[in-house]
Amino acid sequence: MVNALGRALPEYIEGYGIVRPFNGAFATLPAMTRQAPKVKRMQPGECKLADSLEMVFKRIPVTDGMTLSFHHHLRNGDHVVNMVLAVAAKLGLKNLKVALSSVFPVHAPMVDHMQAGVVTGLDTNYMSGSVAAAISRGVLAQPVILRTHGGRARAIECGQLKIDVAFIAAPTADDYGNLNGISGPAACGSLGYAYPDAEYADWVVAVTDHLVEYPLTPVSIPQTRVDYIVTVESIGDPQGIVSGTTQITRDPVGLKIAETTAKVIQAAGLIKDGFSFQTGAGGASLAAAHYVRQMMEKAGVTGSFVLGGITGYMVEMLAKGLFRRLIDVQGFDLAAVRSLAENPNHMEVGADFYASPFNNGCAVNKLDAVVLGATEFDIDFNVNVVTGSDGVIMGGSGGHSDAAAGAKVTIVVANLLRGRLPVIMDKVLTATTPGETVDVLVTERGVAVNPRRTDLKEKLAAAGLPLRDAIELKALAEKIAGVPNKIATDERIIAVIEYRDGTIIDVVRKV
Repeated sequence: MVNALGRALPEYIEGYGIVRPFNGAFATLPAMTRQAPKVKRMQPGECKLADSLEMVFKRIPVTDGMTLSFHHHLRNGDHVVNMVLAVAAKLGLKNLKVALSSVFPVHAPMVDHMQAGVVTGLDTNYMSGSVAAAISRGVLAQPVILRTHGGRARAIECGQLKIDVAFIAAPTADDYGNLNGISGPAACGSLGYAYPDAEYADWVVAVTDHLVEYPLTPVSIPQTRVDYIVTVESIGDPQGIVSGTTQITRDPVGLKIAETTAKVIQAAGLIKDGFSFQTGAGGASLAAAHYVRQMMEKAGVTGSFVLGGITGYMVEMLAKGLFRRLIDVQGFDLAAVRSLAENPNHMEVGADFYASPFNNGCAVNKLDAVVLGATEFDIDFNVNVVTGSDGVIMGGSGGHSDAAAGAKVTIVVANLLRGRLPVIMDKVLTATTPGETVDVLVTERGVAVNPRRTDLKEKLAAAGLPLRDAIELKALAEKIAGVPNKIATDERIIAVIEYRDGTIIDVVRKV
């Protein structure tokens, strides 16, 4: 079959199931009910503390074939995933599925567990490092499921991702299972991506290195959803939260793209009181925020909210009164962690609140503008953020598709060339975010506006922005660097890419 983006898909994928093809960003309507975890009770005097992870495995008990879930707020400083899987291997468990919201290089030991058959399934929203490389080589017999952050919350709530045991890395906990991320030696800030796991898993295990007296306050995840608490020496290194670029770029090309991006937002008429904004943590994206800030200060504008992963730069804008709220599902640096603890206008929210498409309204729907990146971009405005120019998996949607779908204006920023290869092509190798949800591409050589947005194109032209169509930018890139060789792929599918509504937007084949 062929989906709405023209991607050829099988009707059935071994290890995944029946394929529902992507049919448009808003074409699929929900036709299910929310699922519910098992009902339990806790008698007075019963204790939730367990001496070790191994004890918890035996009490539940964790058995072959179960799905174990984790969240990624400690990012590349996380210790919990490796600790839990080491226990699973020690106990001789096999055929486990790991549902980890994002996979980082620190999770490299998972490759050994995959080769040993301890882990045979992976469900995630993003992956990099050794695990991504091993998946690309075909280490798992069944395909990985790649979702969006909002799509993962939806899948958990609607029962498509059934979690047997959720392990919550809890920077602070009390002995009855109240948890937060704002204090303790491994404080990571928001625990938002763990909210659905805690709410819908059959069993919830808090792993902490900072146990405090009952009752803990404030509470991010409450005692009513936690079965066991295990204290370990360290759940992670908070310095590992700061993985990736969290500083404004000094690259002249990046700064030019960022300044142009801010001018696009201004020309669209969005720099006004009540403005809402999301940007990534990349250097160019943060630079765009810097130029937007200058425009807001000059115009005397007070924005409504900044959304998504929060950086110190956003914290500073909140403190200066440029925005009224930060809506935080994940902290990208330690300044964001401190702000969440100290500033009542810095809100912690769950992944469903942030971006689930199947509820009564998620926060991305209220965005005015979002600035996103791309590894590839095509002339139909489709974006790839999953595979690199060699076809190897190097990322994932995360909140990319969610924010693009919700925002009034979605801007993708990219250098015309990356590593001497054109970024713009006829068709991206892997479609992640559909072109119908992307409005503008900003490069150092010009700005392309989606033909669907004639209204926006008129505004940008009136502002004197350097408009070029995507085909023209592609030709310019190819004139400089030549036409890139086509990637040769195997027939074997190693990853299935779900759009946020659960339909299949593309697959990744072995290279």
